[in-house]
Amino acid sequence: MSTKAYILIKVKAGKTKDVLHALKKINGVEQAHPCFGQPDIFSFVNVPDERSLSDIVITKIHTIEGVEETDTHIVAET
Repeated sequence: MSTKAYILIKVKAGKTKDVLHALKKINGVEQAHPCFGQPDIFSFVNVPDERSLSDIVITKIHTIEGVEETDTHIVAET
């Protein structure tokens, strides 16, 4: 069973396109969409487990230049 999550990303002004480009290169990021208002980007990830999710958020997304903060919402399986 995989771990799915929505990651909402706040980005520095003028950096949305650069962040989107970097997000799309990350293995496990299935979708990334810029939006008006806050947050700036909604992304959807699908990874093997929560440890992989933590790795993507902390070591990959947080290190992208222009990312100010993230808000992660793990999908509840019903």
